[in-house]
Formats: sequence, C-alpha cells, structure tokens
Amino acid sequence: MGKKEIKTNAMRILDRNQIKYSYQTYVCEEFTDGIQVADMLGLEHRLVYKTLVTTGKTGEHYVFVIPIEAEIDFKKAARAVGEKSLEMLHLKDLTKVTGYVRGGCTAIGMKKQFPTVIQEDAKELEKIYVSGGKLGMQIELSPSDLQKVSHAVFEDVIHQ
Repeated sequence: MGKKEIKTNAMRILDRNQIKYSYQTYVCEEFTDGIQVADMLGLEHRLVYKTLVTTGKTGEHYVFVIPIEAEIDFKKAARAVGEKSLEMLHLKDLTKVTGYVRGGCTAIGMKKQFPTVIQEDAKELEKIYVSGGKLGMQIELSPSDLQKVSHAVFEDVIHQ
C-alpha cells in the first residue's frame, strides 16, 4: 500500500477547476515566515508569495498576495479595494474568518470568497509559490491560475 496523498481544501479546489499545480512539503511544527520557508525549500525569494488578510474601515475583509520580502502599503491597498483605510486582521480571528491557520493561509478556498488582490509584479512571472492551505505545504502555480481560482485582481499594493 502506498502512502495516501494528503490533499488540502486548496488542492481540491485546484483539481476541481483543472488547474495545473505542484506542491512541496516541509517539516513545520509552528509558524515559519515565508523567507525561512523559501530558504528551506531552496526557492527564489522573488517567486514566493505570502497571503495577508486585512479588515477595512467598513468591517469587510480583504486578501492580499504579495512577495515574501515586500511590505504591504496600506494606502495603496485600501485604494485598490475602495476602502478609506485597512489594518491587518487580528491573528486571533484568522482561523475563524478564513478557515486557515497562520502560515497555512492561502487565497484559495477560504471559508468565504473575499475580495483578493495579487501584487501586479506577479503577472510577469511564469510561476509563483503560495501556501498550500496548511503548515508545511507550498503550492506552485501560475499567477494567472491563482488569479482565476481566487477571483483576484492584479494591483500595485506594496512599498516600492
């Protein structure tokens, strides 16, 4: 008997949408930031993206997928989603709002479909890596496929 492949909700959604992806797993007992993950897996930092969840002045939630070395520009991000201002979602609320844990959060398959923005530079890349929906898993896919499956838009939302 072979070892059963572990599929996350994000992977099942990609399969259902017939989106081509690959994944890598790594040992991870607790939250590890994206830079450490990239280094562990030997991935180029510019190809690895993190998923941030924010709350707007209106109380709505917004998802931003940005390079691991970048910092979100809250003014640009708020403008991109039509909010006056944004702040990071409190960590204690992350799982309740998204269904994912810190370090395993991905724009694919959250509890609810939130407006999602991918940093526009990603459009220039052939592939990017994002969390696979649980700690210890990274998914590789094309930025356009991520955009399609997460109903995202491409906008410039980081400090340059």
